[in-house]
Amino acid sequence: MDRTVAVVTGASSGIGAATVRRLAAEGFHVVAAARRRDRLDALAAEVSAAGGVATPIRCDVTSDQEVARLAAAVAELAAPVTLLVNNAGGARGLDPVASGSVADWQWMYDVNVLGTLRVTQALLPALEASGAGTVVVLSSTAGLIVYEGGGGYAAAKHAQTALAETLRLELCGRPVRVVEIDPGMVRTDEFALVRFNGDAEKAAAVYAGVAKPLVAEDIAECIAWSATLPHHVNIDRMVVRPLAQAAQHKVHRVF
Repeated sequence: MDRTVAVVTGASSGIGAATVRRLAAEGFHVVAAARRRDRLDALAAEVSAAGGVATPIRCDVTSDQEVARLAAAVAELAAPVTLLVNNAGGARGLDPVASGSVADWQWMYDVNVLGTLRVTQALLPALEASGAGTVVVLSSTAGLIVYEGGGGYAAAKHAQTALAETLRLELCGRPVRVVEIDPGMVRTDEFALVRFNGDAEKAAAVYAGVAKPLVAEDIAECIAWSATLPHHVNIDRMVVRPLAQAAQHKVHRVF
C-alpha cells in the first residue's frame, strides 16, 4: 500500500504517542518527532511489530535548526506529506499572574505557540504540494476560557488558537485544511507532573475523584477521525471533555 506521511510532534509520550499508534493503524507512514530519541525508537519498534510504519526523528520544536532538520528528513522519505499534528506543548506552574514565573510563561509560549509556528512553516510547502494536506493544532479548552492560576498556559493556548484560526483564513482556496482540537481534562503520564515540576501529589490532585477523565487514546481517536474525513470536510474546532467535566470550573468528583 502506498502510504502518505503524517508528522506528529511531541510524540514520545501521552497524546503524541497515542496519535502515532492510531495514525499508523490508519495506514500512514508516521514520522514521530520529539526530544527523547530512546522513547521514539521504542515506539517505532512497537508500531512496526503491529504492522505499521513509523520513523523516529529527534526534534526540539523550540530550535529553528532542529525543525529544519526535521523538514529535511521528512523530504528524504520521498512520499506525499498529507498530515501534520502539532501536538508538542505543555504547561508549567499554577501561579497567579502577580507571582507567575516569567521563565515559565516564556517556555509555554515558545513550546506551544512558536513550536507550532516553526513546524507548520517548515512543512507547509510539502503539505500544499500533496494536494490534500491537513494541519492539526492541539490547543486546549484553556485556549477558549481562562481560569485562576492558569494565566500563562491560557495565554499561550489562546495564542495557539489564534494562530490556527488565522492560518485557516490565509489558506482559504488552497488544498490544506486546518483543524483545531481543544481537549479538556485529559489524564496522561506526564502533563500534570511537568506542570508541577514532578510533584506527584499535586499532579494526582488534579484528577482526584474524577472517575473517568479523558485519556490520550480518546484524543488520538478525535485526531484520526478529523484527519481521515473526505478532504472537503474541515472540522474547524473540536472541543472534547470527559462527561464529568461540564465546563472549565464544573467537574463532578466523587470522594
